[in-house]
Amino acid sequence: AQMIHGAGGYGLIAMVGVQTNQFPRAMDLAREFRRSELQVCIGGFHVSGCLAMLPNIPTDLQQAMDEGVSLFAGEVEGHLDMLLRNAYSKQLQLLYNVLKDPPGLEGQPVPYLPAHLVRRMSGSRTSFDAGRGCPFLCSFCTIINVQGRASRYRSPDDIEQLVRMNVAQGIRKFFITDDNFARNKVWESILDRLIQLREEQGLHCRITIQVDTMCHKIPRFIEKAGRAGVDRVFIGLESIHPESLDGSRKHQNKITEYRSMLQAWHRVGALTLAGLILGFPSDTPESILRDIRIIQKELPIDLLYFFILTPLPGSQDHKELYEQGVALEQDMNAYDSVHVTMPHAHMSKQELMKVYHLAWDTYYTPEHVERVIGRAKKWQFNMNKVKWMMLSFYGAEKVEGVHPMDSGIFRLKYRRDRRVGLPRELPVIFYVRYGWEIVYKHMRFLWMYLIFHRAYRRVVKGVTQGAEDVAMQPVQVNEFDTLELFTATPAAKIVVETLKKKTTKSPSNVSIS
Repeated sequence: AQMIHGAGGYGLIAMVGVQTNQFPRAMDLAREFRRSELQVCIGGFHVSGCLAMLPNIPTDLQQAMDEGVSLFAGEVEGHLDMLLRNAYSKQLQLLYNVLKDPPGLEGQPVPYLPAHLVRRMSGSRTSFDAGRGCPFLCSFCTIINVQGRASRYRSPDDIEQLVRMNVAQGIRKFFITDDNFARNKVWESILDRLIQLREEQGLHCRITIQVDTMCHKIPRFIEKAGRAGVDRVFIGLESIHPESLDGSRKHQNKITEYRSMLQAWHRVGALTLAGLILGFPSDTPESILRDIRIIQKELPIDLLYFFILTPLPGSQDHKELYEQGVALEQDMNAYDSVHVTMPHAHMSKQELMKVYHLAWDTYYTPEHVERVIGRAKKWQFNMNKVKWMMLSFYGAEKVEGVHPMDSGIFRLKYRRDRRVGLPRELPVIFYVRYGWEIVYKHMRFLWMYLIFHRAYRRVVKGVTQGAEDVAMQPVQVNEFDTLELFTATPAAKIVVETLKKKTTKSPSNVSIS
């Protein structure tokens, strides 16, 4: 505030990428800035999603504008000059809506952070989007309604420039944040450029991407991704139930392809991380735990993380529930995909939360940690890294009580930084409790580390669990009749029978790889 006022008030506080669960906090900050007579503009998926899908402006957005906070719906590229000129002339509009004017990304300024900020993140990994938009229709997704379904992309030259800028400052790890990089229309030319930089010029980078479960059907995609340096892949698994996938319009997910896809990524040396959504209409506590055990045994997933099905503003799910008048959670803080925000047909709010926490305990048992590390040994991935990643995922949930995607190495708290309406605590109360939390949490984390490290040492020493690992076996034609993945539910059996009929009519349509 002092800096902007010292410059004659010519400044703008822009809050970028604000999601639904972050909007209340963004407004707390915005109010503080407005009290200092500063101009504030909030953008991101909450603002954009609400304006894209709802017939009326919701109460929280209207209140923000009533308090003099500007809102920006859509993507700012191509419109930033207008926004800054308005701010400079102190004529900021209360609402900017450019959702119907998505920008082309080729030649746009690439996101860039200096190395000292990147190194504050574990692994010193920076991020950028190579494209936006997704062709699929998942009903719980906000991407398709905010960024659209058409593929817009940066050029290989843009990507090379970004890579070289970061390599020059010692950063060689990248997270390509496209919601589905496999459906970026220029994925091949981007990977070809990264391969050229890697194989011909010695710029060895390590890359994380997000893909769908049918990406292995795209000729050359996984092979080139491996050559380009992709060593971690986030996969939108979501469920192993065909009825849940169809109900959420995730028709592209085929459970009969899961094993082939996962093994294809392992063959190029990539760690697989998959998300499982809990709380689909047909889910029960028993079915959720059964599914996790099936995944442990039959799918070679390395790290599994869990979300609770959440009707995020901007999704088709939210729009339909809103129009039906279903009682949804009013506190936007809860829309972080780890809290229950809507009623469920078979579980109370307490039951769904209980099974969510139990899901982490069920997957990250010492026995399964040992199994996954053993798999890494077989496909020649760094076993110690797998140990640490599994520990960080499980530890975030059990020690910090937050999702691993929201966690870090050390939790910082500030006594003066309190939510609006909460009293500031006395120093002795705050720091004594904070100090005890640090000690207690690190003691718990150390105990967990010892358990995980013991599993790691057993694998290193060659102490096997005895039972054959089904997930690591090559895909077989007869497994449709033997694996629980295909026999546990009537819907799974129907999918298999349908596939068999197609195979009989046209054997070339189905491949077992």
